[in-house]
Amino acid sequence: MNIAIIGATGNVGRKILEVLEFKKLSIDNLYLVASSKSIGQKINFRGKELEVFNLETFDFSNVQICFFSAGGKISQEYAIKAAKYSVVIDNSSFFRMDPEVPLIVPEVNSQDLKNYKKKNIIANGNCSVIPLVVALKPLHDLYQINRIVASTYQSVSGAGRAPMDELLSQTKDFFEKKELKSKFFTKQIAFNAIPHIDSFLKGGYTKEEQKMHDEVKKILDKKIKVTSTSVRIPVLVSHAISVNVEFKRKHNLEEIKTVLNSSPGCKVVDEHNDGGYITPVEAENKYETFISRIRNDSSNINSINLWIVSDNLLKGAALNAVEIAEILMKDL
Repeated sequence: MNIAIIGATGNVGRKILEVLEFKKLSIDNLYLVASSKSIGQKINFRGKELEVFNLETFDFSNVQICFFSAGGKISQEYAIKAAKYSVVIDNSSFFRMDPEVPLIVPEVNSQDLKNYKKKNIIANGNCSVIPLVVALKPLHDLYQINRIVASTYQSVSGAGRAPMDELLSQTKDFFEKKELKSKFFTKQIAFNAIPHIDSFLKGGYTKEEQKMHDEVKKILDKKIKVTSTSVRIPVLVSHAISVNVEFKRKHNLEEIKTVLNSSPGCKVVDEHNDGGYITPVEAENKYETFISRIRNDSSNINSINLWIVSDNLLKGAALNAVEIAEILMKDL
């Protein structure tokens, strides 16, 4: 099996490399591909130094699975070309709502993978949507979800490597009493919270929030009502979600905890005492989606509150993509 990673030098591309190495998948040739700025770089994989190829001249004809992790513009331009020869697993938002492209989270809707041959492209979900639907799928099966109210608290790594550097430099400048300069965020990110990710749409939602609404419906159930607020926080890695879930049927809290703890990809850490929950720092470099603060909503019947945390570069991106590839490799 020959595999290519487009955007191999970026945050998600490097995480895909880590996951491929950890899972020990059978790979004959691995091609690392990036922009011309990265030509000549070498990255270690399984004890070998692999050279980075130029995307503009890369030959896709010898590749069976191609991961795209270089942003929507690159996917728009090159994914269709790659899909003539290989199955594309795209981490950008560009193809997610295309009706002919399956949007896959293996624990939730792997049965939809059968539809990938229409365009030879599979879309990977949004980095907050993936852990949300992983946690909510078993609850939807039990009680049928009517409505979701979610607030996401997203780390700066979701915006890329340079925004991570901006958080670090602003933090340093703060303690040195220097002026804090913002290039990648609309406000100071250090010691702050910014309720704005991506551009604004009519009605006041942002694109990031609309992605959550649309993707939850496509992956989980189009009948579910969804509203959300997306917030960028001064954390390097891992996203957190505070979510209120309203069911159509009466629920049992202990059953919810038991089912979540036994569901694929989920881990419940929910002790009602100091530190009996998971935070973004603890979720970094972990494969699980963590669920804490499980409790009944005292203001509304048939409703609960949850706190969900996951490494956005792993389950929110690279891990989910590789798990899709694992399923494909059984059939290719």
